[in-house]
Amino acid sequence: MNSEQDSDGRGLVYRRGVPPGSEQVVAALYWEAFGRKLGPALDPPDAGRAFIAAHLNPDRGVTAIADGTVVGVAGYQLGGRALTGGGAADVLSAYGVLRGLRRLAILALFERTPEPGELVMDGIAVDAQHRGNGIGSRLLTEITAIAAENACRRIRLDVIDTNPGARVLYERHGFVAKRTEQTPYLRRLLGFGAVTTMHRALPAASRGGE
Repeated sequence: MNSEQDSDGRGLVYRRGVPPGSEQVVAALYWEAFGRKLGPALDPPDAGRAFIAAHLNPDRGVTAIADGTVVGVAGYQLGGRALTGGGAADVLSAYGVLRGLRRLAILALFERTPEPGELVMDGIAVDAQHRGNGIGSRLLTEITAIAAENACRRIRLDVIDTNPGARVLYERHGFVAKRTEQTPYLRRLLGFGAVTTMHRALPAASRGGE
């Protein structure tokens, strides 16, 4: 997209950022996609969705919109901020000290600090009724453009072993698996037993600011 908003000619509009007032919808999409993983830290679901909505950083996402409603979102981490925010104090305030400390320990398992010159993707969530329309690919394309504009040399993401469809999508967009960490201790708690880190290198010619 050359502007903040673009249409694909099929009634879907793509824009950078989360539109004001869409925080609850985006939180619901994220919970639908990642609730199994986030549940042990942010359950019950209503509380988890409310926490995500309350601590979103709207400028760290790209959204797909149909009929005025967000139906797809891709989050990323850049400059020390991610789409899904909320620090230790926020967790303790929302869940209390005793329950909050355990939740913080679980959330720490998901922390991924970008290296210099790296954009880290938080994930892609698409409404079930709109899957198969190329939304994930369009969101990935825009994330790549954002990384290039910020002079990033690569994009990094993690994909779990129970989501092979996502890995296929990422590979189609030039991501290459770099390492797989076996995490059998997380299978009963979070529902997956391995995490693969994938990179997509960005050529110097595509990067802004160079």
